[in-house]
Amino acid sequence: MSVAGESRGRSQQMRAKAQELNDAADRSTDPDESQRLRDKARRLQDQSDQERALDDPGMDYR
Repeated sequence: MSVAGESRGRSQQMRAKAQELNDAADRSTDPDESQRLRDKARRLQDQSDQERALDDPGMDYR
């Protein structure tokens, strides 16, 4: 697998994990735990978005 493919796969895994965390936050009855899970999901989503932006071959980084 190419480096870009591996990175794309990692990015997809992070987005899937972020969705799982958001789902867990929805099920949580503890407001603090729910917020903690949503914060963690948001960080993962942000990291995934950054990796996807770096992998976008249409971007000009000069």
